[in-house]
Amino acid sequence: MKHLSVVAAMALLAACSQQDQAPAAPAQAGKGPPPPPPYQMRPEAPTGNRLAGGDGKTLFEYHCGYCHLTGGMGTNLLTKQRMMAGETPEKGLLANRADLTADYVKQVVRMGKNAMPPQTRVDLTDAELDAVAIYLGRAK
Repeated sequence: MKHLSVVAAMALLAACSQQDQAPAAPAQAGKGPPPPPPYQMRPEAPTGNRLAGGDGKTLFEYHCGYCHLTGGMGTNLLTKQRMMAGETPEKGLLANRADLTADYVKQVVRMGKNAMPPQTRVDLTDAELDAVAIYLGRAK
């Protein structure tokens, strides 16, 4: 009986060591994974003095673009709402909207709306929000 348990233990150890030596996945010949879709790619962080008079377009793309650029969830939802209201799909992109005011943008960003959660001052400082609101609220 003792001999049988020793043989079983050795077989178990052999099976475990074979699992550790599983062959690696074949390497792609010099290719990495494909790039993510545009709405999942975040642009480079704005450089320079981004708090005082920062570029609203750059800040918008950096902080808001993953949802509000082409293919993002916010753009898709807004496009659907606009089309149901009989408007063109281009109105789903916030940068194309002429009906936004800077005050409205600030309110929605800080309070949230529908699927958009509120953005705190850690997410987007007041100075950055001012620049984004001016960019989106400009007369188009």
